Amino acid sequence: MAKTPSDTTATAGEAKNGNGAGTGAQPSLNILAQYVKDLSFESPGAPLSLRPREKAPSININVNVGANPIAEGDFDVVLTLNAQAGEGKDVLFNVELVYGGVFRIQGVPQEHMLPLLFIECPRLLFPFARQIVAEATRNGGFPPLMIDPIDFAQMFQQRMAEEQAKSVVKS
Repeated sequence: MAKTPSDTTATAGEAKNGNGAGTGAQPSLNILAQYVKDLSFESPGAPLSLRPREKAPSININVNVGANPIAEGDFDVVLTLNAQAGEGKDVLFNVELVYGGVFRIQGVPQEHMLPLLFIECPRLLFPFARQIVAEATRNGGFPPLMIDPIDFAQMFQQRMAEEQAKSVVKS
């Protein structure tokens, strides 16, 4: 039987005895649901913007991750992708996707929650969001936009450094 995204379970750590029974709660991360919260595709210059080009247009991609608790141990993690292709001041297309997942996290120490929510959860959502963006651009008449893999760990570290710098300035 094929695994669906809602069946995905990642378990960290192994029990110390041979029968698999542990003394405490095993850390676990379960995807309860995945959903498209918002999807927008615009091609303001169509059909003229669909003509063949000698060089590839410039493409600007922005990524953001948000997370909010929704119940005890359940979190809503939202991955926002914005991609705009242009040639000079002309916009060829603009695609915006807000893609979310509801995650159940159990047995994880509090100090590991933020990295789990802002690195691992979006890493699990990204392939699905990437495919939706590729299909939207292809359905808009352009070659599918295949967004390169994203280093969510680097994004998280940069965000934490920015937050730390803000708190130092306020002090």
